[in-house]
Order: sequence, then structure tokens, then C-alpha cells
Amino acid sequence: MESALDYLTIALGISIVVNLILKRVGISPIIGYIITGTVVAYAFDLRNLADSHTLESIAEFGVVFLMFTIGLEVSLRRLATMKVDVFFNGFLQTTLTAMVLLGVTYGIFHLNFATALIISMSLSLSSTAVVLTHLKTTKEITRPYGQRAMGILIYQDLAVIPILLLIGFLSTKSTNIMEVLGQTALSAFVVVIVLFVVGKRVMTWLLHFSSESNVEELFMGSVLLIVVGASISVHAFGFTYSLGAFIAGMIIAETHYHHKVEADIAPFKDLLLGTFFVTVGMKIDVAFLFAHLGEILAILVAILGIKAMVIFAIVRLSSKGKVAFKTAIALSQVGEFSFAIFELAGNKGLLDENLVQLLVLVVVLSLVATPFILSRIGMVAGYFFKEQSQTEDFESLAVMHDHVIVCGYGVVGKFVVKALRDANVNYIIVDNSYKHVQEALKEGEKAYYGDMSKTAILEKLHTKEAASLIVTLEKSAKKRLVCEAILSFAPEAKVVVKVINWEEKRELRGLNIHIPVDGEREAAAKLVTEALLCAR
Repeated sequence: MESALDYLTIALGISIVVNLILKRVGISPIIGYIITGTVVAYAFDLRNLADSHTLESIAEFGVVFLMFTIGLEVSLRRLATMKVDVFFNGFLQTTLTAMVLLGVTYGIFHLNFATALIISMSLSLSSTAVVLTHLKTTKEITRPYGQRAMGILIYQDLAVIPILLLIGFLSTKSTNIMEVLGQTALSAFVVVIVLFVVGKRVMTWLLHFSSESNVEELFMGSVLLIVVGASISVHAFGFTYSLGAFIAGMIIAETHYHHKVEADIAPFKDLLLGTFFVTVGMKIDVAFLFAHLGEILAILVAILGIKAMVIFAIVRLSSKGKVAFKTAIALSQVGEFSFAIFELAGNKGLLDENLVQLLVLVVVLSLVATPFILSRIGMVAGYFFKEQSQTEDFESLAVMHDHVIVCGYGVVGKFVVKALRDANVNYIIVDNSYKHVQEALKEGEKAYYGDMSKTAILEKLHTKEAASLIVTLEKSAKKRLVCEAILSFAPEAKVVVKVINWEEKRELRGLNIHIPVDGEREAAAKLVTEALLCAR
């Protein structure tokens, strides 16, 4: 086998087996991909492929597609509302973290200034791939700390550009820095004009006609062309591939195609992200790791601590302590873009080879530790911060009787609440979507954030004293889980469930649900009624 794609196929095949094993013990797939990379590199003597340009290019597009999906969620209007998180918090985080780390590397370890500057700036970056993947999977990207983290990560991705330019400037002493900055500003202006003026029209036209064709392959091909085309176009001007993808996502977010595009692009993003983490695992030099383990762990702990303290101080200026703490812990690791920075600086002779290997292992270990940290971030934050947000403050609920609990504040939930309000019925809303709860609160409703499949939540909502419970959730599995929990906690509870079709009805069979509302039957009855009225 001579092609990097052959080895890539082997790696992904092994990763399936590894991740199936790890999934049984609740370990993130990211760890599985990293382990796969290390195993494949040593089992097939492929460590030289860790620096393969072909493999790295393929892996880089995992981050590209991730940034595209993030762009789909961050339209220009939404970016304007996130300006504090992106431009204020993001700027302060990268600048202050780099300054502190520069003081440590230059002042304490006495590295030369150019080396210390590059290291400090690269270590100030966090992992877009790991953190945003976790936040999107767990739906915590809509939580306050998720929004803070996403805003800072967006700025960090933009900050990669001046760092790469700085390396080029430091490696060529004859270059005029003002000339470099001028060329960069001109390139940025051209990129914005091309993508937002010309590109927006081309993207909208392409998606419109491919969707009208009713051929899924054409629509999918159009999306892939947009992502790759925007990435390559922006990269041609000296910027990162992921910046082009992010801007393309922002443009499509302004159209009505963004939900379909996000769903269609997900398999490609997940597959290529897996490839990216396989290449991360291939960079691990096991012999070097064990020879310098103490030193690597000490540096890792110091970096995590410094970054967490700086981020906490910055976010705390505009957020509660618990939100600032969770944001700081979530972004304390070192990001994947540092690999490219270290490699470029090493090739330019700005970093020693052994120092590069040491830093790479520090970054890899921080990425390995991050999924474990993120999965326990709420529990850890609870030990230090007891305050609850408005949506979690169940203690403010007085003892209630004969009230209606509405589980879910989606489209159907909103109609249910309106009907209850018009009938002057006492009700409360609970939803495990922070976004829905925030909407309810803005509309003046009594809403709480929580999962009704948890006994603790059922107790605080006084479920046993409720007149009835209306479940309007979308996912069938979650409906059954919630209904089972309610009936286990309060067997006499009167539960009304929204049922869309016969399949959902079968899944709820066996539960003591008093009135399952069949959406198909209700729709059919309404259609017949309207038809008969028209015929008269």
C-alpha cells in the first residue's frame, strides 16, 4: 500500500472496533480516534505518515466542515448579538493568555523572544474540534457557558491568521511588517467583497436550483462545492481553509436552506473529524512521552491552570461565577491549530525539533483529557458554585396543587400554553432545551430548565399534586423515558401525550397513559370537517 488513503481506510476500520468498545464504558469517540492513530502508526510502522501532507490536508477538512456547521448557526445578525463574546472576550482571552505565557517562557525559561512569542500565542488557542463537537452533541451550545465558549473559539480561529503571518515575518528578516499588514488587510477586504457580494448570490442560486431539481445528489454536491470552493478561495488569499468555510456557513445561515444543509453535511463532518483525530494520535511518540512524562505533565498542568484563571477572570466581568468557571474549564486545553503553527515554525527554523515534539505531546494529552473534563464539568462546577440560574431555581416554587405541568415548549407546547392561559388554568413549563426555556421566560411564562425523566426534577415540580401533565416532546424515545419516570414516581398521575403516528403509539404501549393524543387521527378529523363545511 503506497497511498495515504489506503492507510486512512485501515485506520478508520480499526477505529470502528475501538470506539464500539469504548462506547460501552462511556468514553468519547474522540479518544478512540486518537488511540487508533497511535496503534496504527506503531503497528504498521507508519509514524512517518503523521507528517504526510496528503493525510494532513484530508484531516484538516474535518475542522473545515465543523467550522462550516458552526457558521450555519452564526448568521450575521446573531454574530452582532455575540459581539461581546467574540470580540471583547475573545480578544482579551488570546491577548492576556499570550502575555502571561510569554512572561513564563521568556522570563522564567529564558527562551529567545521569537520562540517564546510563537509558543505563547499558539498555546493561547483552544480546541474548536473537541469543544464545539461536545457542545453540539450535548446541546449545551445553547447554554450561557456554551455561548461564551463558542464566541471565544470563533475569535481564536480568526487569530490563527495573524499568528501564521507573524511566523512568516520572523523567518524573513528583510520583510517589512507594515507591507505584510497592508497586504493582509487588502486580502481580507477582497475576501469579504467576493464572498458576501458575489459568493452569496452564487450560493443562493446554486442551492435554489439544486433543491428545485428534487435530486438529493445534486443538492448534496452543491453543498460540498460551496464548502470546498469557499475554503480554497479564501486559502488562496493566505487565510485558513476553515475561515472560508465559516463565512460560507454564515452566508447560508441567512437563507431558508440552512437546516437541510446542516443535516446533509453532518456525515462528512463526523467522518473527516475522525480522520483529524487519527492524525493527532499518529503524532504521539511513545518513547519520547515516557522519557519526558514528568516534564510534559508539569507543563500541561501549568498551561491548563494559567488559561483557566485568565478565562475565568475575563468571562466573570460579564457573567455569573458558575458560567465563567465552566467556560474557563471548557477552554483550558490547547487547540488543534497549534499543530500547524508548531510545524510551520519548526520548518522555518524558529523552534527546535525536540521542543516541537515536547509541545505536540502536551497538546495531544490536553486533547485526550478534554472529553473527560467536559463530561464532568457540571458536577465539578456544582462543588464550587451553589447558585442557580433563573431557569434552574426550582426552590422558588411554592407548594402547588392542581396545576398542569407542560413538558416541552416547542411549537406544540406554545399552543398548549396559550390554550391553558386563555382558560385561566394554573400551569408551569419545564423543558430540557435551554433555548426553549429562555424563549418562555422572555414571553413572561413561568418556565424551568430540567429533565423530567429525573426524579429530583419531578419532586421539585410537585408532580404528585399536579392535576395533569402534558408531554409535547418531539423524540419518541424521550417521550417514553419521561412517561415511565412520571408514572414510576406518581402512578396516579394523569398523563396526556402528543402522539404523531401509529409507530409512536406502539412505542408507548403498556404505559398507563390516560389520553394519548393521536396527531394523525386529529388531522384527519379536522380535514374531513373542513371538507364537509366547504361542500355545504
